[in-house]
Amino acid sequence: MTPTSAAGMDKAATLTWLRRISGDIATVTIKRLEDTLPWYADMPPARRSAVGLVAQAGITSFIQWYDDPTSTPWIAADIFAAAPRELLRSVSLQQTLQLIRVTVEVTEERVAGKGEHLREAILLYSRDVAFAAADVYARAAEARGLWDARLEALVVDSILTGEADEELPSRIAALGWHGHGEVAVLVGTTPPQFDVDLVRRTARKLAVDVLIGVQGSRLVLVLGRARVEGQEGEDEELGFQEIAARLEPSFGPGFVVLGPAVAALVDASQSARAALAGFAVARAWRSAPRPVEADDLLPERALAGDPLAKQTLIERIYRPLQAHSTDLVTTLWSYLDNGRSLEATARELFVHPNTVRYRLKRVSEVIGWDATGPREALILQTALILGSIGAAEQVRRRPPLRRPPR
Repeated sequence: MTPTSAAGMDKAATLTWLRRISGDIATVTIKRLEDTLPWYADMPPARRSAVGLVAQAGITSFIQWYDDPTSTPWIAADIFAAAPRELLRSVSLQQTLQLIRVTVEVTEERVAGKGEHLREAILLYSRDVAFAAADVYARAAEARGLWDARLEALVVDSILTGEADEELPSRIAALGWHGHGEVAVLVGTTPPQFDVDLVRRTARKLAVDVLIGVQGSRLVLVLGRARVEGQEGEDEELGFQEIAARLEPSFGPGFVVLGPAVAALVDASQSARAALAGFAVARAWRSAPRPVEADDLLPERALAGDPLAKQTLIERIYRPLQAHSTDLVTTLWSYLDNGRSLEATARELFVHPNTVRYRLKRVSEVIGWDATGPREALILQTALILGSIGAAEQVRRRPPLRRPPR
């Protein structure tokens, strides 16, 4: 008998023996899993059964591979076909590798004494199985990442268009949003080489949750403060202006506009509208900072026909001043019409310049804008113009008083 034929007989006998004991190996493996892996014992019966199927498939697949390693080079990947899809979500890659290790240990114990070549075959095959497991989980993670990216794009698009529906909160929760409290939208240009991971890392360091939307040349970030237990972050919550300044390097060249803060993520469309309107007209302010707040672009937005900007200017400037004192409105009008000259304003109103200074200080206290600065003077003058136009329209639309019958 030649050595080759003897080796063939030995391999055939080994295969017969392996097929005979495969059931016992599977039974011992399941018992070992229960004794050594706490997570396996805590699983529901259906999932424990699915894990058992994977272990049994691995043993059967090894016997087939040992019979002819060259004919089925990818047979290791078929092991996980026996597992239901939800098992990938409930069993981590680390736990899968623990399962492989226990199965290999049990198999090695049972085949001890059958020759070094069989032990080497088990080690070689277990390596292929480990790589196959990593490939399965990598593909699942890639598919989940693509789905998350599509879902995130859908959520950001809903926020930008303001077409939020009742499913928006559940979609946001599915993305793992931890944000609480106020939310703001940041809009700018997309850089040539956009690094999404860098944006997310920066946001995590700032204790900020972020939704990212890339719409061609436009990059949109929805920002929300996120306090997660055990997460290292700032001692105090940063303002959105500071957060925007930290994220500004992630944008491409051009303007970066920050929308006003809103109460919650479901209201983010209000901040998005202001940010988008500001981004469209930011070039009209030659010395606009980067980033710039959308409310600092109220005059340009109003001139471009943005109804939200007009309403904001009237409600935050004109009406509070009108309700507080007509003297403040008159003084502000005169001061702006006279080129911000105290003396010219005092002569027109027949008051002392100190009175003008006092009234301008009161204006700043009431509405928060200082008329002595050139930029804020433009904002205030636009608000006065819009408020006067609105007041005149209300007078024209007011129905005439009817005389009582005699």
